[in-house]
Amino acid sequence: MRRIFPLLLLLLLVGCNMPATQTPRDPFELATEIALTGMPTRPQPTLAPLVEITPSFTPDPANPTGKIAYVCQVFKVQSSDQICIMNADGTGQRRLTTEDYTRHFYPSMAPDGQSIVYAQFGSENVYDIYEITLDGLVTQITNGLGVFTAPEISPDGSQIAFTHWTPTSEHAIWVMNRDGSNPHQVYRSGWDPTWSPDGDEILFASDFNGTIQMYRIKPTGGSPLQINEMSRLRGRTDWSPRGEIVTYSGPPWNRELYLMNEDGSNLHQITPDGGNSQGPGFSPDGQWVTFTAYFDHYGEDLGCEIYIMRTDGSDLRRLTDNDICDWQPRWGP
Repeated sequence: MRRIFPLLLLLLLVGCNMPATQTPRDPFELATEIALTGMPTRPQPTLAPLVEITPSFTPDPANPTGKIAYVCQVFKVQSSDQICIMNADGTGQRRLTTEDYTRHFYPSMAPDGQSIVYAQFGSENVYDIYEITLDGLVTQITNGLGVFTAPEISPDGSQIAFTHWTPTSEHAIWVMNRDGSNPHQVYRSGWDPTWSPDGDEILFASDFNGTIQMYRIKPTGGSPLQINEMSRLRGRTDWSPRGEIVTYSGPPWNRELYLMNEDGSNLHQITPDGGNSQGPGFSPDGQWVTFTAYFDHYGEDLGCEIYIMRTDGSDLRRLTDNDICDWQPRWGP
């Protein structure tokens, strides 16, 4: 009996340390949870040295122009997400942010293409907005006022729209000056704002009427106008200079991109089925869409890659080709 007890104890200890089986969750789902709950990031792991990001393909010279900012999970953990940038043909992929143990996400290119605004983890229930130039010069815009996510600079470069949340208030649409002054609420309930091409309106998602739908509102506030009615809408959208809106919806791991006119008419799916496509953004000329999808690594935690395609759904191309997760793309000149 004395020999059996140590053996049983050893088996129990081994069993307690066996890894649990988990269902993969796509990064947009987790990012939305953080944006809407302000939960802190996980404890930081020991990180491996950063490896250069190099695509394993030869780009097509006929690709569209501009640059795409995106989240690159170079350390393979969300708590250390970084901001990366590349040319619109997939070349020149490089990391911009440098704090290895801090989370950065929701990048958005400035209208002149010279800088990127993004959200960065500060502490529990605090995400601040920063701006970084393509040369790596960083400016902190907000300081500890709550969870600030999804920043986007207005077309004239003077203001930033963003999502705001605190433990005592619900997620809301806010606007401030480019330098961080005069932050104020535009609408009491909503997230993921994006500007109209002329800067006269803000498009956002909200569930204040029960289900998540898209709305338009003036930057000065007022009553929001519902665009249309969709099922399983998520939130991340963009507004084209051609007067079109792109968004995504669907159940987990079965999401697709949808295009519509700015009044909500002519709603139709543009992505091929089966890629779990999400987080779309237009090219500056409105002819192309960039987005995250899993066409080549469906169901894998780190299988998300950046793709582009024409707005009619043709000419689908993958830009990133890494063993890490690349997501939340936003296009600029």
